[in-house]
Amino acid sequence: MHTSEKTLPGDILLVSAFISYVGCFTKHYRRDLMEKMWLPLLQKLNPIIPITHNLDPIKLLTDDATIAVWNNEGLPSDGMSTENAIILTNSDRWPLIIDPQLQGIKWIKAKYGEQLVVVRLDQKNCLDTLELAITRGNTVLIENLPENLDPVLDPLIGKNLIKRGRALKIGDREIEFNDSFQLILHTKLANPHYKPELQAQCTLINFTVTRDGLEDQLLAEVVKAERPDLEELKYNLTKQQNDFKIQLKHLEDDLLSRLSSAGGNFLGDTALVENLEHTKATAQEIQEKVAEARVTSQQIDEARELYRPAAARASLLYFILNDLHKINPIYQFSLKAFRVVFHKAIERSEANEDVKIRVSSLIDTITHSVFLYTTRGLFEKDKLIFAAQMTFQVLASQGQVGVAELDLLLRFPIQPNVVSPIDFLTNNSWGAIRSLSQVDEFRNLDRDIENSVKRWRMFCECEAPEREKLPGEWKGRSDVQRLIIMRALRPDRMTHAMQTFIEERMGKKYVEGENIDFSQSYEESGPSTPIFFILSPGVNPLKEVEQLGQRLGYTCDNGKLHNVSLGQGQEKVAEEALKVAAKEGHWVILQNIHLVRQWLPRLEKKLEAYSDAAHSDYRVFMSAEPANRPENHILPQGILESAIKITNEPPRGMQANLHKALQNFTQETLEMCSKEAEFKSILFSLCYFHACVAERRKFGAQGWNRPYPFNTGDLTISVNVLYNYLEANSKVPWEDLRYLFGEIMYGGHITDDWDRVLCRTYLEEFLHPDQLDGELYLAPSFPCPPNLDYSGYHSYIDTYLPSESPHLYGLHPNAEIGFLTMTSEHLFKTVFELQPRDMGNSGGVVITREDKVKQTLDEILEKLPEEFNMTDITGKVEERTPYVVVAFQECERMNLLTRSIRSSLKELDLGFKGELKMTSAMEDLCESLFLDQVPDPWTARAYASTLGLTTWYADLLLRVKEIEIWVTDFQVPPAVWLAGFFNPQSFLTAIMQSTARKSELPLDQMCLQCDVTKKNKEDFT
Repeated sequence: MHTSEKTLPGDILLVSAFISYVGCFTKHYRRDLMEKMWLPLLQKLNPIIPITHNLDPIKLLTDDATIAVWNNEGLPSDGMSTENAIILTNSDRWPLIIDPQLQGIKWIKAKYGEQLVVVRLDQKNCLDTLELAITRGNTVLIENLPENLDPVLDPLIGKNLIKRGRALKIGDREIEFNDSFQLILHTKLANPHYKPELQAQCTLINFTVTRDGLEDQLLAEVVKAERPDLEELKYNLTKQQNDFKIQLKHLEDDLLSRLSSAGGNFLGDTALVENLEHTKATAQEIQEKVAEARVTSQQIDEARELYRPAAARASLLYFILNDLHKINPIYQFSLKAFRVVFHKAIERSEANEDVKIRVSSLIDTITHSVFLYTTRGLFEKDKLIFAAQMTFQVLASQGQVGVAELDLLLRFPIQPNVVSPIDFLTNNSWGAIRSLSQVDEFRNLDRDIENSVKRWRMFCECEAPEREKLPGEWKGRSDVQRLIIMRALRPDRMTHAMQTFIEERMGKKYVEGENIDFSQSYEESGPSTPIFFILSPGVNPLKEVEQLGQRLGYTCDNGKLHNVSLGQGQEKVAEEALKVAAKEGHWVILQNIHLVRQWLPRLEKKLEAYSDAAHSDYRVFMSAEPANRPENHILPQGILESAIKITNEPPRGMQANLHKALQNFTQETLEMCSKEAEFKSILFSLCYFHACVAERRKFGAQGWNRPYPFNTGDLTISVNVLYNYLEANSKVPWEDLRYLFGEIMYGGHITDDWDRVLCRTYLEEFLHPDQLDGELYLAPSFPCPPNLDYSGYHSYIDTYLPSESPHLYGLHPNAEIGFLTMTSEHLFKTVFELQPRDMGNSGGVVITREDKVKQTLDEILEKLPEEFNMTDITGKVEERTPYVVVAFQECERMNLLTRSIRSSLKELDLGFKGELKMTSAMEDLCESLFLDQVPDPWTARAYASTLGLTTWYADLLLRVKEIEIWVTDFQVPPAVWLAGFFNPQSFLTAIMQSTARKSELPLDQMCLQCDVTKKNKEDFT
């Protein structure tokens, strides 16, 4: 007691700081704040403030009985959730809970029950409801708070009371303030940026689910499904233990109360003595039961732990899903929807008496179910990114991939400004090899390549090097090390290499594109789970809804299908349709919801309201185009999270495109023309032509000068025209058909003259009389098929179509190098952005994100050149010639850029030291430095570049050096690095101006001629 008296002030100080400050942090930062900052600080103070050894704020602020009550109300049982509940109930300021998974709000609603008044700021009469609750002294929960609040709420949030704390002014009205009133603020935003005033007025509490916490929750669910007897016993034991704690607390309180109210001789108080005996006996009984329960609980825990690997895998997968919004904000997944997939996977997995085999089966089924659930809502370009991220994270969690190796593969440092001594390797590849050679695992790689050029050339020039062994001593390297070397030598093959890696480590089913039938997606939907179609050009997914509706008896004709195409004035129609459908069990199609931006929050609320008590057959199908940029994204998080997302994109690759084109027709289509042989042959050629022009877009400017929205409508209309012309003519009108298809049907999209020539050339090759009389090859080794039936054509494609290559499109094999290199760079850049932010343990030293950024920051500032002194520079010049003006402009622009770099980095450095408040701009800069990307504010002041930060900065220093040489004496160098200017056009104009002045010729008649020479820069003197 005497010791407690001494330590009480220090304990209270620490606990007060705990309540005030730690709420917004994650578990890791909370521990660091307590153990690495506050406790050492208090121990260093003179005089020392005594504190209880190993003080636990939880034990000081609450007791086991209260925590037990909270757990019974639905609060997750992990330590962080308990801390959150303690902060919420003890804070003097209004709590603002950050709760993207809605676990906190679920507990709050259970805790306060019917006494809780729940409002949203966008609902009608919100302020009236608030005013009434303030007067009556109710507890109010404001749900789904946005980042920017209505200023009318400032007095309430800041507790700006008037009339000696008896009243509050909201807007123009004064309201009587009841001291019993409580306000709880809630947001679903995962990473909100609130104004500093709001953060000071409220206590932020981070209820975001943690990976460990979710793992424990999912373990309970998997054991409940697998061993309901165990989980029920565990639940009953936990509840019994909680009840014991509550009962003991009541007994202690009652005893203390009686003792405090007893007279002088309390031994003569029979009732008190009997109560004491009863309390003692009950406590003894409870202790015995607790001891028994502890043994039973230990046995249950051992049995439950066998299923932990399945729960751990599911928890890992959820957090991978939860990060996909960084790729595209349309990829939002809720924990509730994930749990549904998790439970269905458990039901589908193969049963086995052996627990180890059963758990292995569970892990496999859960992983594949989540993969399928996710990929049907991803664009084709993002599917490999998700598969790669999932593979890396699964292997890392099993310890099969080293963190340092993975970071090397993804970050992939390149030594700038090196010249390759090997003729088959680019300077960039050699820079990567040199950088790798500095790492222990790849020591002397550069020397080995220089000494064994022939072996490495054979490897690099293989058609599929990802399936070959590395030369010499490198053949025994691990999979990830092979990928690292491959990325340096053949970056264009990395997408294929990643597919091979995923196939070997996870299984073939994770790289094969598996189409999920729409009827299966429909079965997974429900009144509270709408289906959301992410639209792509040239695809109409709602046809599938109408076809399924036709089969199940939901059509527009019988009034059970409401199809609303949204636009101006259609919101009321849509609301009425939703109301009727929810009541009667109809289907509603809401097309193009992205067109009604203002109405979307109301739609989200309507969907949520109708889902609770709707008819079981009620379904909602929505469609929208994704935003072209993340900042233009407008679709509400609530709609995206609750919905099953489905993308319908044109397929990738010639084989898939050709099958897809042919699937627009049936056997009846092939037989409808009187000239059946001609019709079938030309129809197949049209399908091949369509696949060619559609897929050629992937080659960028080498494919088409401009991207065109060719779609299946072009193909089906062309086939209709073909049918009409064949029926109307005795002979095949080849010229007419080529003109109609090339200039009107497909040519109608084309705006570039050379693209039009290309389109006509394709048709001259693919629509030719030889396909009927002789033998026509649509591609090398792929002749026109003979007269077959519908299924025969599909089989012909599978059997005879050569493997995917540019040859199929009439292009040189090198055409795909640029396209594949860009794709693989995007793949690794995106996967790197998705990695957890702590770099992990490397050689026993933990490199945190902040350490890495600080290291980069210091390196840049150390090498950053001083600004050009414009006063000195202008003083050197007597005459301002066009060249001198260009030099001035370049110096001024470089000054702007280096000034921006220096000031932003110094601000960030002060932010790290705690001398400046970290702003969102500083956070963005920190993120860019960590990811080796050029920050946006620098890009805005710089020249156009696609380089990463390291190579970009080396390039910047070279540009500064060029300008320094030029402004020394303002003599135009014999050879100029034209691409090194901010504005190359200005230098070209200066050449024409100087020539015009020197030759006394009119400037508007000047033109530039470019001659290609074989000389290097050094050859010009």
